[in-house]
Amino acid sequence: MKHEKKYHFEAFDSKQGPVVVEGPLTSEELSQYTFDKKLTSFRPSEKQFEAIKSIADFEEGRIIIARNNENIVGYVTFLHPDPLERWSEGNMDNLIELGAIEVIPDFRGERIGSRLLKISMMDEFMENYIIISTEYYWHWDLKGTGLNIWDYRKVMEKMMASGGLTPTPTDDPEIISHPANCLMVKIGRNVSEESIEEFDTLRFLTRHRYRKQSRR
Repeated sequence: MKHEKKYHFEAFDSKQGPVVVEGPLTSEELSQYTFDKKLTSFRPSEKQFEAIKSIADFEEGRIIIARNNENIVGYVTFLHPDPLERWSEGNMDNLIELGAIEVIPDFRGERIGSRLLKISMMDEFMENYIIISTEYYWHWDLKGTGLNIWDYRKVMEKMMASGGLTPTPTDDPEIISHPANCLMVKIGRNVSEESIEEFDTLRFLTRHRYRKQSRR
């Protein structure tokens, strides 16, 4: 499968100044900008910037950013699932994961997360993918937002819906370990029934493994 990428952008005025949401960008294009020091949800900002630049150069990797002038204030990443996760077990070339989405506190309330997802899905090639996002409450910025777990989940679901992702059942142990956790999924309209069935097996991998063992 050849992974094609088509650039899209949106420009708007926020309370903090002009914002451009754009991508997918290459590592070379990303290097033209600064990476805000407050983008630290996953690791120190310098290391996270290096990480997203490396993802941008993966064949399937996609980085969409929001920038205020030349400063990146938010981003979203898409790439194949981590080899250590169950979602990689089928080696599905048309399965990609929304690996991270982050916006600095100063620009929250501007629907930048939703805008990042909308720009991401403007590329018609995204309709060839099954797109997943694994949501765990322990990654959520409850302290920074002042929201409780359930209100945060409502906000998160609304944001993900702007990209067409909806909550989908699974028996993944980490996800079912807390009722606020969830698997978000968007199945592109060009995805085959065979791929959907393969993905359904991954969603309920624990169940399928149990059935195989019980038949022995």
